[in-house]
Amino acid sequence: MAMLNRVHLNGLRAVETVARLGSLAAAAGELNVSVSAVSQQISRTEKQLGQALFERTASGLVLTEFGTVFAARLGAGFRELSQAVALADEATQCTLVVSVAPAFASKWLLPRLSRHFDRHPNVLLRIDASVRLANLDHSDIDIAIRLGDGKWPGGRTELLLAQEVFPVCAPPIAQKLKSIEDLAQTCAITDERAMINWESWFETAGVPPVTFLKGARFTDPMLCLESAIAGHGVMLGWQLLAADALADGRLVAPFGIRAQSGLGYWLVTSSVKAESRKVRDFKLWIREEIEATMARFGSANAEPTVAIAVERTEAPSYVESDIKLRQAGS
Repeated sequence: MAMLNRVHLNGLRAVETVARLGSLAAAAGELNVSVSAVSQQISRTEKQLGQALFERTASGLVLTEFGTVFAARLGAGFRELSQAVALADEATQCTLVVSVAPAFASKWLLPRLSRHFDRHPNVLLRIDASVRLANLDHSDIDIAIRLGDGKWPGGRTELLLAQEVFPVCAPPIAQKLKSIEDLAQTCAITDERAMINWESWFETAGVPPVTFLKGARFTDPMLCLESAIAGHGVMLGWQLLAADALADGRLVAPFGIRAQSGLGYWLVTSSVKAESRKVRDFKLWIREEIEATMARFGSANAEPTVAIAVERTEAPSYVESDIKLRQAGS
């Protein structure tokens, strides 16, 4: 291998291309350089090797005896190199890069990925767990799942799920909540970076806001959720964050009232790149999973856990929220 250091790869490539195509002009076209550049690379390579590879004749370059053997070996070598590079291209084509926020990835997406693996065994998933809004036109990210109003510059957006918010807490705390006013005797678990607030929920419930006891404050919704499961107080949750904990009984939604947040989960793809089959398949799969989650979520919350002692308007349905948010995001 050390002998290769004395020979430039570009020169070897020029020799292999001329030998394969039979002329300087054809080689120059494939290599996208001038004819004189190819000729100079061949001459330089012959000097580095100390062997003549071509005879210069009136009709063009003709391989010498040594050049014939040498070019055959070069051809085999470059074919191997080409196949090695193709492996990288194949891996890229079969890898789906999905950008999601860590909370979404951890609390909802990750437990369901095995079903995507089963359905599409040839697609490798790479999860880019980040809250940053990457430029999908100039990155290796194939699709992003973002929480917001869908109004991001660039990219194509499709509403995945309208976000509805509602209080959640551990069952022992829920048992003490006989009315919404009883929330004043509980601690609020707060996500300091959240884009949602309690006011919209109290407005939907048709009651004045209450003042909570001071509770834990976090800068991550996953920690808020774990704090609620641990029984530290009540948090304002939403479907995909709390769905699994509600389904298995670790959390309870005590009032059965859900409020529109004006936000939603959106599928975001590049505005300039053609949509690949792997992206279309992922979209279909995740929509099916969302539908299954919402069916399970609706079943788990069909009846309020605690009857509340106030008049209220019914929370808007998922379909109504979906339509209103689509209109707001359009």
